[in-house]
Amino acid sequence: MSETATLIHSEIDFERDGKQTGFLRLPYSVHRSAYGWIPVPIVMFKNGDGPTALLISGNHGDEYEGQVALTKMCQSLTADEVQGRLIILPMANYPAAHAGMRTSPFDGGNLNRTFPGNPAGTPTEMIAHYLEEVLMPMCDYFFDFHSGGSSLRYPATVLRRRGENPKEEAALEALQLAFDGDYGFIFGAAGDSRVSSAAARRNGVLGIMTELGGSGTVTPEILATAERGILRLLNYICLLPGYRPDAARGMRLMEMKSIDYFVYARDEGLFEPYVDLLTEVKNGQEAGAIHHPETPWIAPSICHFEHDGLVICQRIPGRVERGDCVFHLATDIEP
Repeated sequence: MSETATLIHSEIDFERDGKQTGFLRLPYSVHRSAYGWIPVPIVMFKNGDGPTALLISGNHGDEYEGQVALTKMCQSLTADEVQGRLIILPMANYPAAHAGMRTSPFDGGNLNRTFPGNPAGTPTEMIAHYLEEVLMPMCDYFFDFHSGGSSLRYPATVLRRRGENPKEEAALEALQLAFDGDYGFIFGAAGDSRVSSAAARRNGVLGIMTELGGSGTVTPEILATAERGILRLLNYICLLPGYRPDAARGMRLMEMKSIDYFVYARDEGLFEPYVDLLTEVKNGQEAGAIHHPETPWIAPSICHFEHDGLVICQRIPGRVERGDCVFHLATDIEP
């Protein structure tokens, strides 16, 4: 689909060599600004022939590690270092990222549950449509850098779907291993059709995602892993041929097979976790207690793990409501 099918206007000429910076102008007419537009920042590096990769962060606005890593890359990289075309959106859902929120304050939209979007819809729907129908068709690769945001935390984890045939499976596995995070996570081939990885699959674009930390903050260790991994990825796909990656450190490959890998709050209150991130747990083991300080004479509700596995994700805020995820597990992939 051509760019004329969208109301978003790009200040970037996607065919011109060199480094370009600017905005995707998303028209937004409101009381304070009748002819205004939302500025989604975009940076592009292009140098001759080669692959095209789209890198985004800020898909969820309260996930900061990817935003910091890509922002630093926008400043440090030069077009001469690139062979091909590199498109970077550090704040893909700009309204959410500017507000530091998972979802957009303009329309409540969760960008990563909005694909394929709508060219004449809400701001979040328009961004999703532009990513899927304008940018992704240009691309060979798509990398979406997430973290746990303000409500969850993860170790340095690289996610991918399973390939739909042996060739695609091998290509996706190679991308995951090239990033070389601490943990590699694999989910099923189908998954949620509303997320960015599904949009990439519909466009025949190879891609991976990350969950890099979280807790509503940025740590030096996770940020260093993110920056190293991004450079390794771009070198692997031949977009940064001059970069010399260090030796791979190795990755623990894991998967989540069913809904019973998740632990959910089944009551409202204050959650006391009984285990920490990266704890090995057993089916039936107590995961934590939900306390009720409003009625402190009532016994707490106890949450249990429903599967053996490694705690790969942990909730951060202590206050929970029924339906909140407090943990999820992963298990090693059997050879």
